[in-house]
Amino acid sequence: MTATRLARPVDAAVLADLAAATFALACPPHTTAEAVAEFLRDVLSERNFAEYLADPAKQILIAESDGEAVGYTMLVFGEPGDPDVAAAVGIRPTVELSKCYVRAGSHGHGAAAELMAKTLEVARAGGASGAWLGVNEENGRAIRFYEKNGFAKVGRKRFLVGGRLEDDFVLERAL
Repeated sequence: MTATRLARPVDAAVLADLAAATFALACPPHTTAEAVAEFLRDVLSERNFAEYLADPAKQILIAESDGEAVGYTMLVFGEPGDPDVAAAVGIRPTVELSKCYVRAGSHGHGAAAELMAKTLEVARAGGASGAWLGVNEENGRAIRFYEKNGFAKVGRKRFLVGGRLEDDFVLERAL
């Protein structure tokens, strides 16, 4: 059984470990190990998670199964900073589902669905009327999951990993 809760400052190391185990799963096949390592170091380190957890505009949720952290999400409240996203997103106020990752061994067991449901509850409780996310155009599994959870393609944006700009779909849903 999976339980989902809000992350606390003491969870920064657990979140960094989860990121290290899951980030590459969402990357296109051409993403190098060096690019993944650089992104983990610069964006998903324990220090970064400590900063995210201290930021009142961000909420991080952790999914746990049998005492083990198996997934996490991060919500970022406020207007999108990317002009392509701001133009594509039509529901305001909005929240970004900035991160949504589940360990490979937990795929297909309900952990992601539970995590998504709780994340959307937190987004609504935080005052958002809509949620948006970016997902790599080559990540069919994630796109199907998001569409199953009510998200629809509304635009495109670019995402930088390892010095390479990747093409992402922007997906949005009402809350």
